[in-house]
Amino acid sequence: WMIRATTGINRVAMLHGVPGLRDIWPFSLVPGIRGISNVRIVDLPDADFERLKATCGAGKATFIVPNHPEFFTDWMIDKELLWRTAPMAASWATHTVVNGLGGLMQKFWLANNLIAQIPGNSDGSRRYSVEWAAKGNGVLLHPEGSVGWHNDWIAPLLPGAVEMAADALALGRGTMPDFRAFVVPVVWKFVFLDDAEPGLRKEAAYVRRRLGLPPARRAVSSAQQVFDIYDALTRRDFERYGLTASSSAPLRQRHAALLDLLGGMLAEAIGFDKTIASREELLRGARRWLRENRSVEKRRREEVRELLDDLARVARLGAFAFEAEDITQEQVAEHLKRLRNDYCKGTLRDSINRFVPQPVAPRKAIIRVPEPIEILDTKPDVEKILAELRHRLQAALDQINAELRGRSAFRVEKNPFRQD
Repeated sequence: WMIRATTGINRVAMLHGVPGLRDIWPFSLVPGIRGISNVRIVDLPDADFERLKATCGAGKATFIVPNHPEFFTDWMIDKELLWRTAPMAASWATHTVVNGLGGLMQKFWLANNLIAQIPGNSDGSRRYSVEWAAKGNGVLLHPEGSVGWHNDWIAPLLPGAVEMAADALALGRGTMPDFRAFVVPVVWKFVFLDDAEPGLRKEAAYVRRRLGLPPARRAVSSAQQVFDIYDALTRRDFERYGLTASSSAPLRQRHAALLDLLGGMLAEAIGFDKTIASREELLRGARRWLRENRSVEKRRREEVRELLDDLARVARLGAFAFEAEDITQEQVAEHLKRLRNDYCKGTLRDSINRFVPQPVAPRKAIIRVPEPIEILDTKPDVEKILAELRHRLQAALDQINAELRGRSAFRVEKNPFRQD
């Protein structure tokens, strides 16, 4: 009954808003009337809906794996999708949401069948997921892990969904020889329905004030302001860590130098061989080191934590930002949300924004379901399946973007991050 009740609330208060009132002042200022995530349209074609639904139900273990470009709205979109296809599916969420907001909220989240992802202590969550999926209910989790605020690029994937699908296959075949298991990729992409530039400039101005940067000139676009903010933050980090660079050096070059320095310092601090590890492996290794070395001198632990936080923060501006020749308003919005999440802290407004970020204009959510991957072996080649899964997610996003560009649905300008 909780899932049924909250689905209706989700559609109105969290996604669509109240038609007839959501665009009228002062009702348009009230998040629950406007729709907190301001997603007016959910575009899920019948063929994609049926493709997902066909993998769900009795005799099947289904792990649904959407991309993860945005916080808060992720759960709202996931909930709408699950209600249509697998209403009793369990969903993974960070432990700070499920367990960190008090006993009453914990009870609420558990009633919505959320599973707490607890770093270093996931055995119980994985066991529940495998058993629940084997009963034909389904499980949803985001294989990219934490939110990256990039809706056009799929980050490296974590193996949990594939591993649990294989375990569920083994469990199901113990009583049903023809039992099947699936990992089902899902992508969602947000597109502004109106010109978002006024709202983006307003948000950029707020970020500049919070970071102590001078206001931009009236004619400077939100995209250029975002670039200028990152440029200033990178220069601050250079000064902090004693790096030097030519004032004419491109941001991409200075950003890469900063990543190399932080990666080397963190690897040395925890005794990690950086030459044979990716940045993602180094970050995971540092988090594991902190969990396993609680008795180490406090000062050293604080140094490792600071380096870890700095490297993770700087790395969130990925190579994807520098590659395209133009930049869309949607991408500018993602940069601003990432900046606010990573750098703007200490006030009630900032804290609320971290948990419930607000879009600056109405949006459309485009949802597509690529071909599911059936797990045929209880001991599969996990890396090979992950590579194929990431390929299908990225290809689906690329197809959505190609169709949108073909209809000139994006408002674009020259990408200031692209410095040849």
